[in-house]
Amino acid sequence: MQKILIFGNSGSGKSTLAKKLAKEQGLAHLDLDTLAWQPTNPPERMLISDSVKLIRVFTQANNSWVIEGCYTDLLELLNGESKDGSGESATDVIFLDLPISQCITNAKNRPWESHKYSSKQAQDDNLTMLITWIEDYDTRIDTFSKYAHQQFYENFQGTKKHITSLQS
Repeated sequence: MQKILIFGNSGSGKSTLAKKLAKEQGLAHLDLDTLAWQPTNPPERMLISDSVKLIRVFTQANNSWVIEGCYTDLLELLNGESKDGSGESATDVIFLDLPISQCITNAKNRPWESHKYSSKQAQDDNLTMLITWIEDYDTRIDTFSKYAHQQFYENFQGTKKHITSLQS
């Protein structure tokens, strides 16, 4: 049973890689963006406890999975032995640590993400904010930061892969 976590900066290719692995290996796929935010404008984070419940529903319903996102606070729930013996722990992590310039290029070229935005225009309207968010990755110290991702990667006890370029 494979249980893979993919994380990194916005625009690093998490969704693309997760979809590829899900298709190739028959894994259930969960994009944490779909359960980390309330449907409000402007968006607000869902309570962590509510996100946790939704993650548990997903992991308990699927023996093998790939989960992707930039939320270290949520990824931590799947790091190490499950306290309740539910087998929810990840077996593998992939840290997509691409240069910021590549993440910005990827963000500008991404196709419409219909599960996140009501239209391609709505997605494009968010691009300026997203680029600023991507540019701040190295200097933030929050749950979405490079620092938090590096710490998570270093502390993970299973199989690890650190990708720093698209050729890796």
